[in-house]
Amino acid sequence: MQRMVDSQFFNDTLSHMQTSPSHKISKERTKFEGHLRKAGLKNSSGRRYIFEKIMNTHGHFTAEDLVKIFQKNKNHVSRATIYRSLKELLEAGVIRKTAFGEKHDCYEHIYDEKPHHHARCIRCHSLVEFPDLKEDKIYQPILEKHGFHILGHEMHFYGICQLCQNEKV
Repeated sequence: MQRMVDSQFFNDTLSHMQTSPSHKISKERTKFEGHLRKAGLKNSSGRRYIFEKIMNTHGHFTAEDLVKIFQKNKNHVSRATIYRSLKELLEAGVIRKTAFGEKHDCYEHIYDEKPHHHARCIRCHSLVEFPDLKEDKIYQPILEKHGFHILGHEMHFYGICQLCQNEKV
């Protein structure tokens, strides 16, 4: 899995190496601020710091990664504000939760991501991203028949990567 180093997120795929276009971030900011207004919440400086950090970094991250960054940079954002803001960003559709957190939930922002899924090595925890092939279209009619409104989907594969397969046990 990718790790955060010196307040930057690093990822093993090039899809996350794109420059953050300001117009896309502005659109996400408007979406988040609208969600906060609708929920009757204030757009506090802590929420703004968290939003900016997430939007200007790439890759997967946890709440605890953000806690460490804000502590290291001496930004006064509490752990509780970070966890609440992640929930609000998730509800606003600005970030998504992935299923690969070992101890904590992992997240990634959505604005410059191409739809993709993950495969994870169960030994070394390396992560491979692969494109979404619109497989949700197969399941959509079935779920709609049951009255289920799909908001999104994820597909995860677990296995053993080539490097781990080649290692002597």
